[in-house]
Amino acid sequence: MAQNPTLYTSLSPALLHLYDVKDSVVVVIDVFRATSTIAAALHNGAKYIIPVDTVPKAVEISAAVGGIAAGERDGKLAEGLHHGNSPLEYTKDFIEDKILVLTTTNGTRLLHMALVNGADDVVTGSFPNLSCVCNYLIKQNKNVILACAGWKDRFNIEDALFAGAVISKVKSHFTIHCDSSFMVEQLYSQHQHDLLKFAENLTHYHRLVNRFGYIDDIAFCLTEDVADVLPLYKEEKLVKG
Repeated sequence: MAQNPTLYTSLSPALLHLYDVKDSVVVVIDVFRATSTIAAALHNGAKYIIPVDTVPKAVEISAAVGGIAAGERDGKLAEGLHHGNSPLEYTKDFIEDKILVLTTTNGTRLLHMALVNGADDVVTGSFPNLSCVCNYLIKQNKNVILACAGWKDRFNIEDALFAGAVISKVKSHFTIHCDSSFMVEQLYSQHQHDLLKFAENLTHYHRLVNRFGYIDDIAFCLTEDVADVLPLYKEEKLVKG
């Protein structure tokens, strides 16, 4: 009987180099807010998304392709850009048939790290597209790395919660001997029935809600399957898979 593929959870970009991403599906997770925004934009008809690691690159590439340069630094609109990292900003009326060039503090940086480390199968995940991600992982039948973006290489709980949600739905299809995976699944199982209430304790919640008032963003980012698309990285673009 063939052994199931393995699944590991990397709790921070600083730990990603410890995992073999080459023959794995890497799920880039940045719940507040990059991967939620990516799901929202593709769900609402964006042609594709180009993730970049710097603001100047976002400006340059968007000008070249006639796209929308967007992103944030430290939770607020990045200087030089006119559109931020709120999933609610990318409505169908605004984003349909357009190209989004996105740069964020943690999520797009992690995506580039995965590529540099040799990943050839990269998707992005958040609660709004949970089921699509889980279905893809089961169907691919490959090793999986759940890669949490955290905050400037530090651990954060919201990304861990999403990793736990994935594990709770796919674990029968994988071999999992990984303490971080066990921990995040336990965390999710304890709080899955009221994620928004639990989120009030989180550092990034305080940063985004108390400083900037983004409570509606947070609620969207913690709602399962409201933008159920699979953002798949192909030829330097995130496309609807």
